[in-house]
Amino acid sequence: MTLEEIHGQQPMPAGHDWYVRVGTRELRKMGSGRFRGSGGCGGGCALTLCPFPARRMQGAGTALHELLVSAQRRGCLTAGVYESAKLMNVDPDNVAFCVLAADQEDEGDIALQIHFTLIQAFCCENDIDIVRVNDVAKLAAIVGPSEDSGEPRDLHCILITNPNEEGWKDPALEKLNLFCEESRNVNDWVPTITLPE
Repeated sequence: MTLEEIHGQQPMPAGHDWYVRVGTRELRKMGSGRFRGSGGCGGGCALTLCPFPARRMQGAGTALHELLVSAQRRGCLTAGVYESAKLMNVDPDNVAFCVLAADQEDEGDIALQIHFTLIQAFCCENDIDIVRVNDVAKLAAIVGPSEDSGEPRDLHCILITNPNEEGWKDPALEKLNLFCEESRNVNDWVPTITLPE
């Protein structure tokens, strides 16, 4: 039974992912009006619906594309799980943003998933915004091969660092920081972004 059927509401508009807040718990809309949750509140709780518009998600994808291009041009992009781990260990205060990328076949790579878990924990502990991308090929098209060797890069983890420029502000980074903050407000700590075509 859908929420609309239970409460006699009109169907919710398309183009949104809807979140339902029940007390301190978060529920995410799945499919056509069905909700999945992490628990209930024991009765008597009010439901609050909050939309995540599709255009907001597309805007985050465009902002990520712009940030990657800008960071690469400025020399502020570190690619690779091991290279990123070394940088975070040596200079975590210089890391401005983190991107984790995995294709569907990478989901079964236990070692990679362990690295992702450790990187996510490090980013959360050091207040570094982090997102996931599910299309390494699109990421490779944006970032390209290694400038030194021309070889394909390990793009499973990309860090954006602060350049050595005083007062550097990147509008795309600011949009992504806001996107991550809004995502955390609905308990989505590592939101997934779709890059534009």
